[in-house]
Amino acid sequence: MNRVADLHLHTRHSDGTFTSAEVVARAGAAGFACISLTDHDTLGGVPEMIPLCEAAGIEFIPGCELTARWNEKEVHVLAYCVGCEDSEFCAAIERFKSARAKRVADMVGKLQGKGVGLQVEDVTALADRGSALGRLHVARALLNRGFIGEIDEAFQRFIGTGRPAFVPKFRLSVAEAATLIHRGGGAAIFAHPGLANLDDQFDALLAAGLDGIEVWHSRHSASQCKRYLDFATARGCVITGGSDCHGMAKGEVLIGSVRLDYAHVERLKECHARIASKVS
Repeated sequence: MNRVADLHLHTRHSDGTFTSAEVVARAGAAGFACISLTDHDTLGGVPEMIPLCEAAGIEFIPGCELTARWNEKEVHVLAYCVGCEDSEFCAAIERFKSARAKRVADMVGKLQGKGVGLQVEDVTALADRGSALGRLHVARALLNRGFIGEIDEAFQRFIGTGRPAFVPKFRLSVAEAATLIHRGGGAAIFAHPGLANLDDQFDALLAAGLDGIEVWHSRHSASQCKRYLDFATARGCVITGGSDCHGMAKGEVLIGSVRLDYAHVERLKECHARIASKVS
């Protein structure tokens, strides 16, 4: 059996519902040889994932998912192989985490102004202490308090772009995100391009500093996966893939739905080694 990996997973340290231990247990049950934790704008779960994966016999690659912008359009950049020991990177994402907390507080304030009696404590109760908060936390809190009937309703009625409680997110430019990741010796990957609708901008995004693209994702169609694979192969850039599992936060458990061939993990690590050698 081929060794496989899932390089896009979330826990309660951002907007997932699983603990680190639950993610590792499910990864082991699904037969993964390697996983990466890519919580939004935080490395908070990395220290506890390392011994959990070691005990389970699963290779672990530290990571996180940064929010960036490309011509004012939101783009997510996966940072791989950047560790908690990198002070500049950690200081930067602490600022991002603080900006996320303020954004949630502002959204709650707007909701209250519309007569929705949500409290910030309703939102923070859904995440581990010190986690990176986001709109999905707000949506889940609204659901728990009975203000909506399903998660999507929160975005459609209240917190989606242009809705009454929407608050823009702090975002680096793609080039700034890539530079920050590279300074930490990490590799910068364009996350779930199928959700960004920027297929005609791939070459420009690579020129801005990205090292590769996430070809396989739980929300990519087969035709999208083929198109992205052909693009990445033709340009020799890094290829990754992952389920983007958020536990039950999005209604289904996705871990196991994407199985990245381990050969791509090896190429990711080679990219990391090249970048790290230039930094050191």
